[in-house]
Amino acid sequence: MDKAGSGVVRLRGKDGLKTVDYYLVVPVLAMTIIGLYVLQKVLSKGYAAYPGNYYRQIVATVGGIVGALVISLLDEHLLKIVGRILYAASLFLLILVPIDGYSLAASWGADSWLNLPIIGNFQPSELAKLGLIMMAADIFESMHNKEYTLLKGFGIMAAVYAPPMLLILAQPDFGTAMVIVFTFVCMLFTWGVRYRYFLLAFSSIIVIVVPAVWFFYLKPYQKDRILSLVFQGSDPRSEYNLMQSKAAIASGGLTGNHTGILTSVPVKESDFIFAAISEHMGFIGTTAVIVLAFFFLCRCLYVAAKVPSKSASYMLTGFTGYFAFHYIENMGMAVGLLPITGIPLPFISYGGTAMLINYLAFGVILNISMSRNT
Repeated sequence: MDKAGSGVVRLRGKDGLKTVDYYLVVPVLAMTIIGLYVLQKVLSKGYAAYPGNYYRQIVATVGGIVGALVISLLDEHLLKIVGRILYAASLFLLILVPIDGYSLAASWGADSWLNLPIIGNFQPSELAKLGLIMMAADIFESMHNKEYTLLKGFGIMAAVYAPPMLLILAQPDFGTAMVIVFTFVCMLFTWGVRYRYFLLAFSSIIVIVVPAVWFFYLKPYQKDRILSLVFQGSDPRSEYNLMQSKAAIASGGLTGNHTGILTSVPVKESDFIFAAISEHMGFIGTTAVIVLAFFFLCRCLYVAAKVPSKSASYMLTGFTGYFAFHYIENMGMAVGLLPITGIPLPFISYGGTAMLINYLAFGVILNISMSRNT
């Protein structure tokens, strides 16, 4: 490593490899390999677009890995610039979503995608998650260093969060909005908010926000999903996806379903990929994914606790919350413990946008971890 250089290139020769956090790299690559294996099995069964859709997933994966490598090699101070670029780009693309004339609302219930040249379908809200986390980390650091007063800091925070959140809720994409709120709460907790304020805020959400969301925001099909979770068996139509997911998971046994008779699960390649993992790899496969995800998240928290930079610590906490929400929600809804939402399983589910964004986030995590070791 050239400490006297500009810092744009961080790794040089064999010494540079010593700074790579293999405790982060190995579980992520292992989950990616599992995802590509299962997706090949799923997409090859009844998908007219196969093998083109599978090749696109491979291209997105390779592109994501390259992007992660580039970000990991940047000087840590350049992450602030990257965060601002990602935020500005996501905000611009979110503004284009309702006016571009392209919509998948009839198929997916929300107008959340752009049809970009060469890239194809792209979901700007995924990019907004990264930009908001990185922007918020800088603001929290300024508040911690007393550069901003509490009023000024949270005022800037509100100005940063409001535009993308309003645009995302207007799509409507409540699942993505929940992820953004959860990551913000994680960073807020790390910044140093007292427990009693969390309890007060949680009570206010239960009393005020939840009824307002229920009566004025959620659509009938979203209400049906929540009610079917609370009162299982009350609405077979709303519970169809869940029942099929449970059947697929149960059919996997220890090492997978080898009968050749597979369960039909809607969106098995994305939202219900966990059911497909059980179906093709059994209890061993699902356990491996859970262990890998848990180890990855624990390692992220460990690095967040050890890194000297407050901004980097907040950023890493936000990304950990981002990935944790996705893992818990996706697995939870597949087994009937959480409401069904369009939340993919990181590094595993089908979707070029999600794969690319996940790896860009991973590149930031790896960058921070490598900076800690230099």
